[in-house]
Amino acid sequence: MKKKLVVLGGGESGVGTAILGKEKGYDVFVSDKGAITENYKKVLKQYEVSFEERQHTEEIIFQADVVMKSPGIPDKVELIQQLVKKGIPVISEIEFAGKYTDATIVGITGSNGKTTTTMITHHLLEKAEFNVGVAGNIGDSFAKQVAEKEYDVYVLELSSFQLDGIERFNSHIAILTNITPDHLDRYDYNFDNYIESKFRITKNQTESDYLIYDSDDEVITGWLKRNTTKATLVPFSLEKELEYGAFIRENNIIIKFNSEEVLMNVSNLKLQGKHNTKNAMASAMAARLLKARKSTIAESLSDFEGVEHRLENVLKINGVQYVNDSKATNVNAAYYALECMDTPTVWIVGGVDKGNDYADLLPLVREKVKAIVCLGLDNTKIIETFQNVVDILVETAGAEEAVKVAHKVADKGDTVLLSPACASFDLFTSYEDRGDKFKEAVRGL
Repeated sequence: MKKKLVVLGGGESGVGTAILGKEKGYDVFVSDKGAITENYKKVLKQYEVSFEERQHTEEIIFQADVVMKSPGIPDKVELIQQLVKKGIPVISEIEFAGKYTDATIVGITGSNGKTTTTMITHHLLEKAEFNVGVAGNIGDSFAKQVAEKEYDVYVLELSSFQLDGIERFNSHIAILTNITPDHLDRYDYNFDNYIESKFRITKNQTESDYLIYDSDDEVITGWLKRNTTKATLVPFSLEKELEYGAFIRENNIIIKFNSEEVLMNVSNLKLQGKHNTKNAMASAMAARLLKARKSTIAESLSDFEGVEHRLENVLKINGVQYVNDSKATNVNAAYYALECMDTPTVWIVGGVDKGNDYADLLPLVREKVKAIVCLGLDNTKIIETFQNVVDILVETAGAEEAVKVAHKVADKGDTVLLSPACASFDLFTSYEDRGDKFKEAVRGL
């Protein structure tokens, strides 16, 4: 009798799981409450996977032996609660796919920097000639790659939602970039719940595994003081020299495991800014632990180009630099972006608020921001926080309008920065869509 796998959500992770489930002999059914896009329908038909859209047929779903839930579906949803009550396991794609690969896994999580760190780590290992795949929120899903490829190493970007759905999944090397309040709407507005969720990345680690983390981050070090993990702790810091891990001395990145080695000078990093130095240190340590050569790592860090929608320079028009940081979907990411600005800035901000507290940004806004352009349907909190801090504050309802307004108020030598600190779903389909529309509007000036 075939085991029944029900996949909730017909997006990238759902369709990838369906392909892998089919390959492993499951009877697979995909159910999506919304519409499934044509390209994914085509794939499901090609693999002869039965599916439904715009509904959840409970009598079929409740027959499942196991349910894979897409990360976008909250645990609080009635259907999920009922599945749990019935004792039907509800897991994430990485839990399902992880069972079917013996590859070494480098898992990367954090409130910010995880995409860049994932891309850098993959770049370093590829340059060092590892047979390496990259997945998570990047490219093809982990499950699809496990079904179709034979990689020795996977670099996975892991969100807290994906980690919530793991039981046995483990990363041989886990990287925790930082923890700041994000997605609190999914965690009952309780920061501690979100912190616990992030630390699930180390839950199944053993003595032979590694946890690379930012030792300047008080939330992370606070958790490590109160809790234990079996993994070998590998810290990195910009603020202090360490006995073990990575740190800065005389502007050089030093890596210290069994012996001490100078990796490279910070000025040679292709991606500048404090947060990028941290991302580079975390990636370099992961690559070193996997025995990549020091010279290859240094060379790769000096030519890594960066990630689309993350502090991406779009164009310079009449001496004004336009920067697309649409991937900044929380306050801390916007903080990083503003911290990197060294010219007067016109800041485009707003969208769907995830329980944001903008107060942390006040000192940076006072110092660097000359005008704020709101890009969202409800800008109340932004206006209340910043109306007495900047001289110009304008509300707009689309990328084109926002760019036109920013263009009007920016002077030669200024920067126009799209760094929304919010999700995009009120006006756009995704942060990529928001970034693309911004770039299109800039090119249309």
